[in-house]
Amino acid sequence: MTATAFDACVATDSVPCGLMETAPRDLPLTVSELNRRARLALENGIGLVWVTGEISRATLAASGHWYFTLKDESAAVDCAMFKGRAQLLDFRPENGLKVEVRARVTVYEARGAYQLAVEQMRQAGLGALFEAFERLKKKLAAEGLFDEERKRPLPAFPRAIGLVTSLAAAALRDILTTLRRRAPMVPVVIYPTLVQGQGAAEQVASAIGAANRHGACDVLIVARGGGSLEDLFTFNEEGVARAIASSAIPVVSGVGHETDFTIADFVADLRAATPTAAAAAASPDQETLRDQLAAQARRLTRAGSRALTDRAQRLDHVSRRLVTPAERLRLAKARLSELARRLATSGARPASLASLKLRALSPRLRAPDVGRAWQAVQGLRGQLLSDMHRLQDARYAQLEAARASLSHLDPTRVLSRGYAIARRPDGAVVRDATTLQQGERLDVTFAIGRAGVRVEDTGP
Repeated sequence: MTATAFDACVATDSVPCGLMETAPRDLPLTVSELNRRARLALENGIGLVWVTGEISRATLAASGHWYFTLKDESAAVDCAMFKGRAQLLDFRPENGLKVEVRARVTVYEARGAYQLAVEQMRQAGLGALFEAFERLKKKLAAEGLFDEERKRPLPAFPRAIGLVTSLAAAALRDILTTLRRRAPMVPVVIYPTLVQGQGAAEQVASAIGAANRHGACDVLIVARGGGSLEDLFTFNEEGVARAIASSAIPVVSGVGHETDFTIADFVADLRAATPTAAAAAASPDQETLRDQLAAQARRLTRAGSRALTDRAQRLDHVSRRLVTPAERLRLAKARLSELARRLATSGARPASLASLKLRALSPRLRAPDVGRAWQAVQGLRGQLLSDMHRLQDARYAQLEAARASLSHLDPTRVLSRGYAIARRPDGAVVRDATTLQQGERLDVTFAIGRAGVRVEDTGP
């Protein structure tokens, strides 16, 4: 707005300037009215603008508002940024910091002071960096480089961990300290590179490629400490993003602080909030592994003890089902007696059945058919005798089979092969020579006959 336009606006109190009342030219304005008209004229005439300059005289009031002066080589303007807007800043306004502010040009009516009411603030030069960041982010997202489907899981037990960072970075010490505490058994291979400044992006991409060609690592950490957007912009370069995307080794990005986000974070297989968190994500924890190993050992011990107990119970159960030779002999004798009893009774049963049939047929006999009936009786008698002989033969065959089976259990058959049974005077069978005493008398049974002996010597 030119000075002429401003004067006309104040003099005529026109609607475009936001003044709702008019006043004759010859009536004087109060100071308050003048400041009000000036404020409305500036706010409606200029509106929101971006202004760049250097902060000086920065003050944080108890209310949470920021007050400072924005200056360049030849001019300065007072600024106020109220608490609600100031809370959104991700940096602290400091004297000497070059910034860009989006502000409304206004007048502080109580003092008639011309000032800027700041709504947004960013560090100078970040606008172009943000635009480049957003352009590359949209481009790579459209290519699918940020898709979750292409991200790979990290190995649970890596053979070695690769580290792409600066040898002078504080992040290197933090990562090595964390890895030494969590997984001292895992080797660390460092691929040194610049992490900011001219040529840093090319070096980071080259280091990632070298790690892949080397093939010594199962997981790769790309890291640096916190910093401004310019400091971290190496990891917003397209070359670094594509090197991470094409890496055959899973990549963990640990760039900046928790609130910092870079293109490398979106492309990496895993984004960690800090370099220390990246080291923790890429490595197994030895304490956790020890606890898991101890738990597995306890489970194995319990399983072994349970298996032994089960086997012992099965052995007890089977041992109760075992039958001694004497018991088998007793059962065989009982079976033989039962067969003999059934054989003795089986012969009488067919005869009684035949008698019953004969008595049933007797009423049906008539005098003229006596001869034929007698022949029938004789035929039945012959058949009965034949059945009795056949049944007796079968029972004798069964008896002989039982006698043969029983003979296999006869202890005397074992003695006939040259063995002998030694008994103490009380009849107890001797099974262990170590229980004998020198001079003890024994009774020895042979296949034929027996003999009394005295123990002269024992041995294993």
